[in-house]
Amino acid sequence: MSVFLHGLGHFHPDNEITNAFLEGLDLGTTDSWIMERVGIRSRRTALPLDYIRTTRNRDPRAALEAALYSNAEVGRRAAELALTRAGIGAGDIGMVIAGSSVPDTTAPAEACNLARSLGIEAPALDVTSACTSFFAQLHLLTLMRPEALPPFVLLAAAEPTTRAVDYCDRASAVLWGDGATAAVVSTTVASRARILGSTLASNPEGAERVMVPRVGHFRQDGRVVQMFAIKKTIEILTRLQTEYRQQGRSLHFVGHQGNLRMLESICRGCGVADDRHHSNVEWYGNTAGAGAASVLSMRWEDWKTGDDVAVVGVGSGLTWSGYLLRFEAAP
Repeated sequence: MSVFLHGLGHFHPDNEITNAFLEGLDLGTTDSWIMERVGIRSRRTALPLDYIRTTRNRDPRAALEAALYSNAEVGRRAAELALTRAGIGAGDIGMVIAGSSVPDTTAPAEACNLARSLGIEAPALDVTSACTSFFAQLHLLTLMRPEALPPFVLLAAAEPTTRAVDYCDRASAVLWGDGATAAVVSTTVASRARILGSTLASNPEGAERVMVPRVGHFRQDGRVVQMFAIKKTIEILTRLQTEYRQQGRSLHFVGHQGNLRMLESICRGCGVADDRHHSNVEWYGNTAGAGAASVLSMRWEDWKTGDDVAVVGVGSGLTWSGYLLRFEAAP
């Protein structure tokens, strides 16, 4: 079953964590060290920079109160852009599905907090799968009966992940940034963008490789997770290239925004030309579940009829997912 994408939105906070800022925290890192290993120049944060500088975010519980934006607020800003691009109002949304690696609340669901911030009275539930949350939300819709769903559904991944970063830990501090993405989708109302070939898989044997405790700091087995991400992304991208490449259509690639060096390795392995690879991790860091969709959103006006985009995500779980976004003539 196809899912039609009517509008995408994104949001990144203003506060910027540059490599120079991280050098000033005396983490034992430099701009050249960071660029060589992960290729990230900057990230955004919902936390005050002075708070990070003075506390190193040693207590994630305090970060929730110190944050300048709630989870619902970053999600709302992304959702408002998605609604505007879709040409509909909040009152047209019949269901809200949200997810976050760092929720403000487990009860109510973050989807309820987001719906309240937008004034939406509709069923709201969370579908959370860490860095693949947005993929999981889309995949769930493909498994449902179209006639059982409302005309328009709002999906969102709000990820103020820096609240869970230990700024005494060099390996984590250089990676993470905050952001949110949102999408207006439909299983019955056609649009110029259609989602095809969605897949989702998990291997819980690797669950402890990447973790954000309920109250605690992010941690991962970095090298193992990166090799896993490269392997699974190449597998999914190769499948999408094989199944959906068509003469006369341009096939692009957007991957999980884990780090730039990882993405460059994948492109080499799959023969993706530089002008067909799109990312924002260099300037915004790893924004978890918001990453890949935010790249699509930031280029929303550039996609044209004849463009296909292979979108692949990997994340905690361990989980991997992908789909093809096809742009056609407006109905």
